[in-house]
Amino acid sequence: MANTTELNVSEVASSIRLILAAVVEVGALLGNGAVLVVVLRTPGLRDALYLVHLCVVDLLAAASIMPLGLVAAPPPGLGRVRLGPASCRAARFLSAALLPACTLGVAALGLARYRLIVHPLRPGSRPPPVLVLTTVWAAAGLLGALSLLGPPPAPPPAPARCSVLAGGLGPFRPLWALLAFALPALLLLGAYGSIFVVARRAALRPPRPARGARLRSDSLDSRLSILPPLRPHLPGGKAALAPGLAVGQFAACWLPYGCACLAPAARAAEAEAAVTWVAYTAFAAHPFLYGLLQRPVRLALGRLTRRALPRPPRACAPQAWHPRALLKCLQGHPEGPALGPSEAPERPPELAGGRSLSISLL
Repeated sequence: MANTTELNVSEVASSIRLILAAVVEVGALLGNGAVLVVVLRTPGLRDALYLVHLCVVDLLAAASIMPLGLVAAPPPGLGRVRLGPASCRAARFLSAALLPACTLGVAALGLARYRLIVHPLRPGSRPPPVLVLTTVWAAAGLLGALSLLGPPPAPPPAPARCSVLAGGLGPFRPLWALLAFALPALLLLGAYGSIFVVARRAALRPPRPARGARLRSDSLDSRLSILPPLRPHLPGGKAALAPGLAVGQFAACWLPYGCACLAPAARAAEAEAAVTWVAYTAFAAHPFLYGLLQRPVRLALGRLTRRALPRPPRACAPQAWHPRALLKCLQGHPEGPALGPSEAPERPPELAGGRSLSISLL
């Protein structure tokens, strides 16, 4: 009876882990696909090459190494597919190349935003995005090639251990961990730390008085109005939100995996499933953190969604019973009833003046 209960508990726990892993897989595919479509369909966002690159890397990982983790790896995977030596080496190479491509791509995105925010008037100091992304993929390819120098995988009767943690890199695991996780973490921390410092200084700077503003009187009411509020608050709190989310998400997802790479191989193999799927959650978090939290991306997504959904039948406004306006309403004229200057809808501030949408902060 006790053995049956323990078996049922283990089966339930394995099923829950498998469901959570499948949710991460589906979230990575749908989230990155949606953000990629929105960026490519919006003219004002087509210059966001770093965001496009990050979505492409996440989609490649969600279509290759994450399904292998579901069907070929031990729990939370099914472990039903036995990979041969060649397939196991290919899986190791993909994992050892796509993970650094993701972390280095996040660091490149953070550095690009740092240059855009801290040095907006010096465009000549920004390297071309194509050159930066080419360097990222060259480094990822070299780090992936290190997995081919590791020990050969076990024959098919042995359990499938085709990940980076399970002896895939051999003596090169510490070097791979330093270049794939420590270096991007330092670059990201430096970039977003500088962004936070600049934003906090701007928040602490007193506003300049408007030209021609009336001077403040020396009365008691005027003196009381300039006193600070009774409830203290941290200046620049909103400025810390974006850098804090970016650095916190990177540390929460990739720090356990990087520490496991520096641990002995036996202990790393024991924690392989847990730290691997914690790292894989980054592929599902990136489209929300770097995409949907951006106001231009949300506006473009809402516009494309409204365009794709079927429109309800047009209804005539009560003030449009003038014969000419009524005829336009019945004919379904795209401009609708004639509106006066005071009734014309206002344009949103993002589109006023013909400005294109752009991504500024996180």
